[in-house]
Order: sequence, then C-alpha cells, then structure tokens
Amino acid sequence: MILNIIQAIVLGLILGVLARLILPGKQNIPLWLTIVVGIVAAFIGTYVARLLGVADTSGIDWLELIIQLIVALIGVGVVAGIYSRGSVRS
Repeated sequence: MILNIIQAIVLGLILGVLARLILPGKQNIPLWLTIVVGIVAAFIGTYVARLLGVADTSGIDWLELIIQLIVALIGVGVVAGIYSRGSVRS
C-alpha cells in the first residue's frame, strides 16, 4: 500500500515535469500542483489504457505511459491557464 502511494507520487512528479517541459511557454504553477496533476493524469491514463486494452503488456507499458503523458499535457495546460488567471489564488 505505501509502496503504491510512493510510486504514484514519483510517477506523478515525472509526468507533471515532463508535461511542463514539453508544453510551450512558461507554466506558472507550483511544483506541488504539478505533482497532483501528474498523479491524476496517471490514474486517468491507466483507466483509458485499460479501456483500450493496452494497460497490461509484457515488459514496459509504453502505450500506457504515452496515454498518461498526453493526459498530463492536457491537465498541466488547463491548470496553468486557470492558475495564471488568478481565479485559483484569490
């Protein structure tokens, strides 16, 4: 249980940071919010990958990771847009 939580945090951090690096421009969101978006993206990406039947393969689940990264890109973009308008910080 604890190991799964640690894995989710690490994967969320990696996905969130990768999404911020790939997206053009500067995303003015804090690191903790990037991690949260990455964790949520990991869960949603896994769900979508399972729906498509690509979640469990032998070896590294590259298609699942790509789906998770795409969801993270969308999530970071949306959250950065909302956060930069100041509606979240008010």
